[in-house]
Amino acid sequence: MHGLMNRAIQGFVHEGYGAGRWARVARDIGLGTEGFEALQHYDDALTEAALDSAARHLSRSREAVLEDIGTFLVSGTKNRAIRRLLRFGGPSFADFIHSLEELPGRARLALPDLALPQLRLDEPEPDCYELTATGYPGIGFVLVGLLRAMADDYGALVLLDHRLSPEGEVITINLLEASFATGTHFELAAGA
Repeated sequence: MHGLMNRAIQGFVHEGYGAGRWARVARDIGLGTEGFEALQHYDDALTEAALDSAARHLSRSREAVLEDIGTFLVSGTKNRAIRRLLRFGGPSFADFIHSLEELPGRARLALPDLALPQLRLDEPEPDCYELTATGYPGIGFVLVGLLRAMADDYGALVLLDHRLSPEGEVITINLLEASFATGTHFELAAGA
């Protein structure tokens, strides 16, 4: 697993629950308190152990932790670059949804060795989308958290549902109202 994925787990626990909680998770998995290196690769078993330990120490289900990590990726104080990358998907939440299939390719432009899940978007009816993700068990829960945070960022009202299918993890996205609330201001230019 790419170190950036592991750093997301570390950042979520450390920023959200404190250095002490992160130290306990790191100790559980045999990692020093300095944590994961962002550009290093780690055995998938270590990532799984970190998720299980975080769930245990936070008294939350693994699925809830994964969803919260997805939210953290967009709303964490140190994750502004990720939010900016996602907002380049378009000026509306619907445009953003339509850009999701291109996200793994865009991310590989910056980090060629970063393997993201494969995403496929279907639109069975207007304002109803099905996003299928394959490649990493539990990634659908991360996407639910990320989508919920991005909907808030755009000011959209959405209903999200996660299910497993033979094709992968499927997130149903019902866009109930595109302009439900005032979204977070966004400018293409970083200093604007």
